[in-house]
Amino acid sequence: MRPKACLLAVHRKLQTIVASKLILDWSPEQISGWLKNQYPEDESMRVSHETIYRSLFIQARGVLKKELMGHLRSKRRIRRSQHARVGGQSRGQIVDAISIRQRPAEIEDRAIPGHWEGDLLGGTKNSHIATLMERHSRFTALVKVPSKDTAAVVASLSRQVRKLPASLRRSLTWDRGLEMAKHKSFTVATHVKVYFCDPQSPWQRGSNENTNGLLRQYFPKRTDLSGYSQSELDQVAARLNQRPRKTLGFETPASRLRASVAPTH
Repeated sequence: MRPKACLLAVHRKLQTIVASKLILDWSPEQISGWLKNQYPEDESMRVSHETIYRSLFIQARGVLKKELMGHLRSKRRIRRSQHARVGGQSRGQIVDAISIRQRPAEIEDRAIPGHWEGDLLGGTKNSHIATLMERHSRFTALVKVPSKDTAAVVASLSRQVRKLPASLRRSLTWDRGLEMAKHKSFTVATHVKVYFCDPQSPWQRGSNENTNGLLRQYFPKRTDLSGYSQSELDQVAARLNQRPRKTLGFETPASRLRASVAPTH
């Protein structure tokens, strides 16, 4: 008996859609979930993520395989122990830091949009990008920062946050990095309150840590981040925001955020 032909080998339209999404860096699981949402009545337009993986590893050939495999995120990323010390030393003190433990319940349960998590993504030559992730929608914004100096970081973040509609400017949670030492200036400029994680506790900003992991696909470690323009950073953020997320029922962060700020009649 000949082995059964793989669904993707015989279904040209499905094959084209799957390939086009892989090229946008969607994972097989995201593609499978999105297809279920997109074609609820059409069983022939469904494919499991296992089938996508299998067809890539076994049945794809030559250039196509190499091209598409390059878009799969590495599965070898090892999660650091939550008790591991970050950088092996305690960070400096931030004056008048408000603890994450004082955050209101509405921030914890993600029900209300406008609460952000933030961090710096580091590169070589002391270069950095500021990353912001909105908790309700998982929407990501990337901000070019000229240096890690607190005045420079706060000025860049303030400019970015002031572009947001008022309903999306509620709070920001940051780790203990001294780049937010001037958090009071940020709050004065944006009316956004800043909460700080406990020392050596980056997992308290779990969504932002996860987003930073995704960003390493575009900005690998040992990359000089100073060469990227703001418009290039916006393009990478758009890539992330247009990928469906399992945690959102395979909606995209962009559509979830749009829905949350849509005017109600």
